[in-house]
Amino acid sequence: MSGPAPVQRTSIQLFRDCMRLVRHIAPGSSPKALALRTMVRGQFSKNKNEKDEAKIEMLKAGAIRALSNYMLYESGAKDEKLGKAMRNFNENTRKEIQSDDRSSAENNDPSKSQ
Repeated sequence: MSGPAPVQRTSIQLFRDCMRLVRHIAPGSSPKALALRTMVRGQFSKNKNEKDEAKIEMLKAGAIRALSNYMLYESGAKDEKLGKAMRNFNENTRKEIQSDDRSSAENNDPSKSQ
């Protein structure tokens, strides 16, 4: 079985897309903008010497996923129907996680065993 399909964007294109997104989220030189730019630069700098193609593709896919998630979040904020669907999904997911946590805790409770 081969690795993930190659991402069509180059690393430089993704870096520029991320920096454009930072300018969109926090224009100017606010503390939020500076922190986001520093974080993006740091993540790309940290991995600039990576040679493993599979890891590079994984990192690129993660960057694209982050950009896509933000775009979806923004769309949900503007589109009433999509926003409602996202809130319902989040609420149901949160309930499932809490239910799983409770059942896991009950199964691991030593006072419940014989």
